Amino acid sequence: MTSDIKIVPLGAGQDVGRSCVLVSISGKNIMFDCGMHMGYQDERRFPDFSYICQPGGATDVIDCLIISHFHLDHCGSLPYFTEKFGYNGPLIMTAPTRAIAPILLEDYRKITVDRYGETDFFTTTQIKQCIKKVRTIRVHETIQVDKDISVKCYYAGHVLGAGMFLVKVGNQSVLYTGDYNMTPDRHLGCAWVDRCSPTVLISESTYATTIRDSKRCRERDFLKKVYNVVEAGGKVLIPVFALGRAQELCILIEEFWDRMNLKVPVYFCHGLTEKATNYYKLFITWTNEKIKSTFVNRNMFDFKHISVFDRSYMNNPGPMVVFATPGMLHSGMSLNIFKAWCHDAKNMVIMPGYCVAGTMGHKLLNGSRKIETDKGSITVNMAVEYLSFSAHADAKGIMQLIKNCQPKNVVLVHGEERKMSFLIEKITDQFQIPCFKPANGEQINIPCQPQVSASMSKETFKSVRSAGNQFDGMLVQKNNQLVLLSREEAVQQLGLKPHTLNLNYKLCLTGLNLECSVIMERLHTQLSSIITDQKLGTFKRQHDGTLHLNSVHITCRTEGGRSVVHVSWNVEDEPIGKAVSEILEECGEDLITN
Repeated sequence: MTSDIKIVPLGAGQDVGRSCVLVSISGKNIMFDCGMHMGYQDERRFPDFSYICQPGGATDVIDCLIISHFHLDHCGSLPYFTEKFGYNGPLIMTAPTRAIAPILLEDYRKITVDRYGETDFFTTTQIKQCIKKVRTIRVHETIQVDKDISVKCYYAGHVLGAGMFLVKVGNQSVLYTGDYNMTPDRHLGCAWVDRCSPTVLISESTYATTIRDSKRCRERDFLKKVYNVVEAGGKVLIPVFALGRAQELCILIEEFWDRMNLKVPVYFCHGLTEKATNYYKLFITWTNEKIKSTFVNRNMFDFKHISVFDRSYMNNPGPMVVFATPGMLHSGMSLNIFKAWCHDAKNMVIMPGYCVAGTMGHKLLNGSRKIETDKGSITVNMAVEYLSFSAHADAKGIMQLIKNCQPKNVVLVHGEERKMSFLIEKITDQFQIPCFKPANGEQINIPCQPQVSASMSKETFKSVRSAGNQFDGMLVQKNNQLVLLSREEAVQQLGLKPHTLNLNYKLCLTGLNLECSVIMERLHTQLSSIITDQKLGTFKRQHDGTLHLNSVHITCRTEGGRSVVHVSWNVEDEPIGKAVSEILEECGEDLITN
């Protein structure tokens, strides 16, 4: 009997954006993440929830919803799903995610509704109602969602509060990574998971074909490019998301400005990143050991050289460095600053992370220098640089996670199909386990052999160990728990009457004119020389001439003028009885006469 785990990506299947993976495990439906796609401004920006239910019926279909972290491509459609599709079931995320996600969701709503005039969108009230439904989980905490579902959270790095989640239902389990980083950085630790041996590992694969160079070399290159531009009187735009790379690069710039005693102004966007940095101060325990150890003397997020940016500074003369959101130049302040500065060849934009197809950042990184916008085309003269400070695991990191957690199957999501195919070859070659890359809306079935857990006594355990692969016993249910009993225990505890199954074999010797005593003597000699396996034992001849080995009993009688050899044994000694009967069947009278 097998029980399949069914996995369907509603988003992030052979794509980066709108992460949403539906998993059916032992009759329970778990949804991992509920994101939006930054490359679309129509109905394609959200996962196709109609695949699973109609508006208002989500609670009847989904048993548990887990959000891995606060980035919008992982939580951007959450209010839409909970309020429009009526999901009121268990909703789990970490405390930092619960605190920060509403800020990003509200900012997303303002841009979409107030700036672009969308009407069919979630409201501020719906965001608040959605967040009220959240149940928080701590790192390494296991919570019991219901009598069948348990959820454990692991540290994922990536951004503040990001988690990897192990969901167990019965003897089957799924580890969902969300986004994770196997390399520690200046403010967060690296992802960690124990050898939990999940039935399925669902891993992101954003950088499936990339093995990054030294982080120190990238930091040195980044600082050199920024310094050269501002020394020449230019401006540097660094598009970042509000949390994660913004704080990482701010710490890097802060230390460099302090070391070099530079006076060039450095800004980050007012409001969003400022609030986000305050949450880093609040959830300092989620940062790395260096940040925590120096927190008492100095909070690393209280920047001396970095101040809040005002829109009026955009056209100020002279050099400056600005961290602006969002990170892919698809909207917001970063796009506005880019439009204002892109005509000047002295300026530079540095893209520090991955850009989804369809965004302005993706077009720039693919070489476009004449770009269409909502207000006509613009010509890009400023320098465009890409330096990966992305907090995603690279190919080496993904392979390391697989080695650490020892899954039985791997499913890749949140990546490009071509890159996934390359990584799948590496995984199957190195680990010899099945690996899949389902597209959006494509269901994969992973067969799982169900396991049965049972307790046993010490005596039975010793018998099982000594028996090797085969053990004769009885599985009974006591107090809603399965117990494995030996036959002796079953007879004693259950009041059963023991029965013995005896097997018999008969060989008629038609051409021999020998006394039964002579036949038995020759049989004893021949069997002793043929059966040499010490585990089976040796036959002993009794006073009455019969042969015995455990329950195996061999006799010879005269019946109707013929000598007949009888072999009997009970089922416990089947290996010996079967061996003797096969020898007699094959050799027959030759065994007696030779």
